[in-house]
Amino acid sequence: MGKGIDYPHYMHAVVPYAGRLAPSPTGLLHLGHARTFWVAYERAQQAQGTLWLRNEDLDGQRARPEFVDAMREDLTWLGIRWQDELIQSERLRAYREALDQLLAADAIFPCTCSRKDLQQALAAPHEDNDDEPIYNGRCRQQAGSTFQPGVNYRFRVPDGERIRFNDLHCGTQSFVAGSGPGADFGDFLVWRKDGLPSYQLACVVDDAFQQITEVVRGRDLLKSTARQILLQRALQLPTPAYLHTDLMRDHAGVRLAKRHDALSLRSLRESGMTAEQLRALF
Repeated sequence: MGKGIDYPHYMHAVVPYAGRLAPSPTGLLHLGHARTFWVAYERAQQAQGTLWLRNEDLDGQRARPEFVDAMREDLTWLGIRWQDELIQSERLRAYREALDQLLAADAIFPCTCSRKDLQQALAAPHEDNDDEPIYNGRCRQQAGSTFQPGVNYRFRVPDGERIRFNDLHCGTQSFVAGSGPGADFGDFLVWRKDGLPSYQLACVVDDAFQQITEVVRGRDLLKSTARQILLQRALQLPTPAYLHTDLMRDHAGVRLAKRHDALSLRSLRESGMTAEQLRALF
């Protein structure tokens, strides 16, 4: 394996605290969201810092205005207050500028693999909480400084490099980039052929724009943090501190998701539960 690199964080003694809530309006918020967002809110309060609400509405097929209204209402009911709001669908130009910067640095490559190709490229079993299999590098040698519309773009990870970071809840984390034995993740998507950025790219660009000093989110995104650290390095952006909370699970041990309608904040509110009673479950 290649040499590992430890990445620095913001110095909170110098930079004012800024955190964010980043719900996606593709369904109703549930109990797991509420706990993570409450942790983010409390940490911003304790630091006397700023808290952003980020509306991650780039999934045009599933994002719906009624879920945007619902998430604002549910967060307010829970007792969370934020200072400002960012809407991702209004920031496509910023994401494209970041893509062009990566393209000029030869940090990304066009990927013309079909969905079937990508299924066959699965090099190792992946966790059920990781949304992207390890890529086998089929299109890796493709290059070019001119943007090609209608194709996916992948970030060319440093093969064999170990990405380490200290999580404020989970402790020291270490993930290996590449496609060989022992790799935890490979060349990952940064731009979709439908003209939209991936979650990884949009998140990194917005964290820098909002000057986020600490990211609070669920531990199912630990591996995404390693990917985002590589993007931050390539784009010469600072790396915030990270705190990944434990996941809440149902009685069967399955982590909560938006399919758990009975545990949505809206359903719990309608059942008569108060915000104080819900927060006591955290």
